[in-house]
Amino acid sequence: LVFKYRKKKYGLEYAQNNRLFKMSPLHHHYQKCGYHESKIVNRMIIIGVILAVICLITLKIR
Repeated sequence: LVFKYRKKKYGLEYAQNNRLFKMSPLHHHYQKCGYHESKIVNRMIIIGVILAVICLITLKIR
């Protein structure tokens, strides 16, 4: 919705240059930013493990 609004109001060139992410899947956005694929995968795994631990801790508290 935001992209369509900016495209209509400011034009296509402005909307393409001011996107939140450079490409649709998040890992492709990081590849466009210059990160190597293995670094992206490792960081996503670490984030997933941290979130899983937080989830288990909050379940134990209840």
